[in-house]
Amino acid sequence: MRRRATIFLAGLLIVSGLASGGGPRFRFERPVLPGAAGPNRLEPDVPLLAGAATGFVDLRLFDAGGREVPYLLVDPPRREPEWRAGRLLPTPETKTASGFEVDLGTSATIDRVRILGLPAPFLKRFRLEGGGDRSRWTLLVAQGTLFDLPEEKLSRLDVDFPAGDFRYLRLTWDDASSARLPPPGAVTARLVRATDPGRAARVPVAFERRPSEPGKSRFRLRLPAARLPVVALDLDVAGGPGGPLLRAATVAAGRLRQGDGGEIAPARLGETILRRAVRDGLSASDLRIPVSQPEGADLELTVDDGSNPPLELAGVAAELAPLPWIYFEAAGTAPLTARFGDPKAAAPRYDLEALRDQVAHARTAASRWGEVRDLQPREGEAVESPLPALGAPLDTSKFRERRKIPASPPGLTSLLLDAAVLSRSPGLADIRIADAQGRQVPYLLERRDEPMSVPLPTLARRAEKGDPPSLSRYRIELPYPSLPSARLVLATSARVFDRSVRLVVPVAGRQGREPEERTVAEAAWRHADPETPASQLTLDLPAGTATRYDLVVEEGDNAPLPLAPPRLLLPADRLRFFYPAGASLELLYGQPDLSPPRYDLELLAPRLLGETAREIALGPERGRSPEPDAEATGRKIFWGALVGAVVVLLLVLGRMLRRQPEEPAAP
Repeated sequence: MRRRATIFLAGLLIVSGLASGGGPRFRFERPVLPGAAGPNRLEPDVPLLAGAATGFVDLRLFDAGGREVPYLLVDPPRREPEWRAGRLLPTPETKTASGFEVDLGTSATIDRVRILGLPAPFLKRFRLEGGGDRSRWTLLVAQGTLFDLPEEKLSRLDVDFPAGDFRYLRLTWDDASSARLPPPGAVTARLVRATDPGRAARVPVAFERRPSEPGKSRFRLRLPAARLPVVALDLDVAGGPGGPLLRAATVAAGRLRQGDGGEIAPARLGETILRRAVRDGLSASDLRIPVSQPEGADLELTVDDGSNPPLELAGVAAELAPLPWIYFEAAGTAPLTARFGDPKAAAPRYDLEALRDQVAHARTAASRWGEVRDLQPREGEAVESPLPALGAPLDTSKFRERRKIPASPPGLTSLLLDAAVLSRSPGLADIRIADAQGRQVPYLLERRDEPMSVPLPTLARRAEKGDPPSLSRYRIELPYPSLPSARLVLATSARVFDRSVRLVVPVAGRQGREPEERTVAEAAWRHADPETPASQLTLDLPAGTATRYDLVVEEGDNAPLPLAPPRLLLPADRLRFFYPAGASLELLYGQPDLSPPRYDLELLAPRLLGETAREIALGPERGRSPEPDAEATGRKIFWGALVGAVVVLLLVLGRMLRRQPEEPAAP
């Protein structure tokens, strides 16, 4: 009896296991609303791109009875668009308006008109209407702007509008504040076919301003999902039409650099010149940045501001490449259910594949998506490691430096390395993360273009022997020696000034001479507009062991230039790793002969770059005395040795004088 019960229970477990694990395990589901019975067309959207596996191989459609509904993914056609030329028809003019009409000959489905042959330069507002005859008109564009400005390299001669069936187009110029234009040389309309892809999808992109050096604006962009087919970014600059704009912009993303021990470095995805011109109160702009497809969701936007104020970014939109659309046949208009979100699912195979050649030319109804429902909510949970969280043990006693890493919930984490780590671990090859038992935690070294800003003490004017009255000298103390190449940033509240600035390092004199100075950086700092704040000055600071510098300002016959507390810009390197649950971690470094680590984690770099990491920073060092200045120590040793030699020489002379015989007294 017991044996039968055991066999029966084992059978139930096997059956339940097959039932639960045999098929796909979807994470998301959402309704699909067919447009009509029969063939339907469903366009992919961002929620599907974000939740489905690559190529939508895990997508399944089900009817109300739970039966699977076959579908096909149809690639957009790769062919040039077809344009139809129109015949120009005159229209009556008024005091503030002029324009023309276009006859396409027959009614056609169109979604764009191109206007050619207008004399440049021009920048005009317009209104566009369409109709099947010349008596009833549909408003297509209430207020648009067309322009051709060769000097500013700005041109927009195409007008996009929702696709519709029209024979006639009517364009009306706004001549209230600009000269009239003659009739164009030619007007053509783009034809829309049933198999053509829809208009390029645009999705909003979250962004935040990041720390930056003077003269640049840096932003971190967060796409809705990783591996989106992004082809361009469109920027919205605050301030309405604003003034003229001409600034270089680049977009970069982190990518694994092979052969560097799992190092992630910025890779440039796109660059352009942002342009905007303003004439007669109208604005013409080109703020689009073409990019190659990113692997992850985080992008870095850098804008070179030059001597202008920082760029006021108001919005970012990502333009997506044409995507394959979904063809299916509906029994009626009853909602279907789409399920997806299983990266292990295999692509389905349907008999509908036999109709693929006919599908590309079939007339289809437009279907719509419903709201997404997460079947496995993970809100507030960090991404878990697909590998063992702990690696090989190591001998922690060989590291001179060890610092506690702040506690953090388990999951993907990004640790910012501070100036102390950069100082005592040149090259960052000897850095390790270990738990309380000395087991390593694998990480990827992530380098970013954005700098880390370190505030320095307030400057106090001082004088050295021999300094003329026209010179101001300030002592600058760096917090650590052996820092990598850095940049010193100076700021002033003055509005009108012209100064020569030098950064010098004291050097011990040779053969008993007075100490000398070695210039490591110099620049001219000038500002002549009393209405605007002066730009900050940046001086390149070479890598070295010195911690003490003198800032020398040539004031001429002017009052000393008021200087704000300076700041030091260092590389903002990070460690990206999975924080083990309940672990107490330490950061170890200070073993110069150690080679960079190699972890299997670098094989998952593309996946890690697509996930959001929780950012943490090291706390201040404890029980650590200030680092000695190597050059200052050398100077102390030199002068100490010199004083000692003088003392010894005086003692020898004194003894020699005491040993001389006294002269006999005179008779």
